[in-house]
Amino acid sequence: MIADMILTHFNQIFCPNDPGHPLRGPEMKTAEIISDGYIAIKDGLVLAVGSGEPDASLIGPHTVMHSYEGKIATPGLIDCHTHLVYGGSREHEFAKKLAGVSYLDILAQGGGILSTVKATREATFDTLYQKSKKLLDYMLLHGATTVEAKSGYGLNWETEKRQLDVVAALDKDHPIDLVSTFMAAHAIPEEYKGNSQDYLDHIVEEMLPAVKEGNLAEFCDIFCEKNVFTAEEAHYLLSKAKAMGFKLRIHADEIASIGGVDVAAELGATSAEHLMMATDEGIAKMSEAKVIGNLLPATTFSLMEDTYAPARKMIEKGMAITLSTDSNPGSCPTANMQFAMQLGCFMMGLTPIEVLNAVTINAAYSVNRQERVGSLTIGKEADIAIFDAPNIDYPLYFFATNLIHQVYKKGKLIVDQGRIL
Repeated sequence: MIADMILTHFNQIFCPNDPGHPLRGPEMKTAEIISDGYIAIKDGLVLAVGSGEPDASLIGPHTVMHSYEGKIATPGLIDCHTHLVYGGSREHEFAKKLAGVSYLDILAQGGGILSTVKATREATFDTLYQKSKKLLDYMLLHGATTVEAKSGYGLNWETEKRQLDVVAALDKDHPIDLVSTFMAAHAIPEEYKGNSQDYLDHIVEEMLPAVKEGNLAEFCDIFCEKNVFTAEEAHYLLSKAKAMGFKLRIHADEIASIGGVDVAAELGATSAEHLMMATDEGIAKMSEAKVIGNLLPATTFSLMEDTYAPARKMIEKGMAITLSTDSNPGSCPTANMQFAMQLGCFMMGLTPIEVLNAVTINAAYSVNRQERVGSLTIGKEADIAIFDAPNIDYPLYFFATNLIHQVYKKGKLIVDQGRIL
C-alpha cells in the first residue's frame, strides 16, 4: 500500500508494546526503540514503522517525505486525569498554602473545590468554553493528543451539565480528543452540608440517568477522602453507576487511606487516581483486581508535600500505572504533561521507558481508547509527538522545558515549533 506521508530518519522512535492489556509490573520496563526510524501514514492511520530507508513499496509519486534527523518520536501523549472545565482560579489561596494551611483545611473554610464551584456556577457556557479551549491549547503544545476531562465543579445538575456540554463541544471543535467523566461527587455542596447521602441519592436518581440518556460521559468518578465521601458512600454511588453502564474511576488514598482502593478493586474500576497514601495491602488488592493506578506527581509537588505515590512498589507488585497532570485550578494548576513525566523520574524513581509507557499505551487503556491510540501499531491513528531531543532519555532529563517540535493528530500536522496550525 502506498503511504500518503512518511516521516523519516528519527534518531529514535519509542514504540510501546500492546499485548492486549495495560502493561503491568515488569512489562512496563519494555518497549521497542527504533533507531534511524520512519513512520508511514495512510488515511490518518499508521501504515508502517521501521528502520533505515522506507521500503520502496510504500512510496508513490504523491507520497510526501519529511526528514527528522536529531529528533525523536513517541505516540501522542495521553493525559488521563484532568479537571479541564472550571470557572475562576485559586491563586488567592496560594499564600495560605505557603503558610502551611492544608488542602482539607482550606476546603473546610469554604475555599478549595467549593470556591471553584461558586465561580463555575456563575460562568456562562461561552466563558467556560473559551477558558477550557485555552487550557487545551497549552496541553496540545506540550504534546497531549488525548485528554480525559471531569465535571465536578457544579455540584448541581445545571452546572454539571454545562461542564459536560463544554467537553462535548470541545471534543468536536478541538484537535485533542476528549474523554468525558461525570464527577458530581467531587465535594458535598453547601446546600447538602451534613447530608451527603441525600446528595448521593440525588446524583443516583436524577443526574446519572440524565447523563446516560444524553450520552454525556463514559466514566463516573467520586472523591473518596476524609471529610468528603466515605468508602461506603463511594461504593454506593459507583455500584449504581456501574449498573447503569458507566465505567468507573475513583479518587482514592490522596490524603488519607480510608478504603477507596478496596472499592476500586471490588467493583472492578478501570482506575484508582492519586494513591499517594496507598498501603501495601491496597496495592496488592489493586494488582489482583487489575485496577490501573493513575498517579499524579504534579499534585504532590503543587501541594508542597513529600508523599509521592509509591510507583516503584506498585510496579514491583505487578500493577499497571499511568501518569497524568491532574490539571485543575487548585491542587495542580498546570497543563504540562512533560512536567508530570519528569516528576515521575525525579521524584518517583521511574525510568524513561516506564514513564513513556505510562503516558501512552497504559493511558490509552485507562481512557478506553486502546484500539485507536497509545501505540504506533499498524492501523491505529497516527497521533505522534515529535521532540527536539536526540534520544528518549533526553526529554525526561532536560526538565521544565517544552521540547515538543511538532505534533501530528490522525496524520495531520497540528503543532509546528510552538504554534498551533
